[in-house]
Amino acid sequence: MVIDQRKCVGCHTCIIACKSENNVPLGYWRSWMKGIQKGSYPNVKNFFLRRLCNHCDNPPCVDVCPVQATVKRADGLVTMYYGKCIGCGMCIAACPYDARFFNPVRRTADKCSFCAHRIDAGLLPACVTSCIGRAITFGDLNDRGSEVSKLIAANATVVIKPELGTLPKVFYIASDRDLLGRIKLSESYPEAIEEYEKTITGKLSDYWKR
Repeated sequence: MVIDQRKCVGCHTCIIACKSENNVPLGYWRSWMKGIQKGSYPNVKNFFLRRLCNHCDNPPCVDVCPVQATVKRADGLVTMYYGKCIGCGMCIAACPYDARFFNPVRRTADKCSFCAHRIDAGLLPACVTSCIGRAITFGDLNDRGSEVSKLIAANATVVIKPELGTLPKVFYIASDRDLLGRIKLSESYPEAIEEYEKTITGKLSDYWKR
């Protein structure tokens, strides 16, 4: 996936489309938007950073799952078998992108799946088709002729936390590369940090025992 921040207007249409398509419970999100401001009046610059699961080539969430409920598919998507998930929260703690949360309705971990059910049906993810600015592009990175491959080849794209070696597959065409590199995850999604803290203190297990 390629997200062009130069085109994103921060309208949150992609966020709502994701929530509606995947029946995400009230108060929880599979993706979220961070508005970032640089400078001061009258020289102010704003841009928006959409955050979601990065569908890494080396996903730590897969390695830590004790029941193999999180898997990396042959096509590269990192997806979940919700029927196998025991809600232990280890994947939530392992994700360096704060992309997972505990779903109190399913009583499992949850995250963006790139709308795998739509892809399997030959459709694009809901966020892609709903974006009014055409800022989100999805496709096959192994196909050099695909639109995503052409965008990456033609632009200086960046990924978040490349130093971790997870090889994330969400690429950004950044409107401000320097500012993007200084973003703190805790500033992007404080709710995710709260879920992380529940996990490492053992409190998360209280949810799925109810």
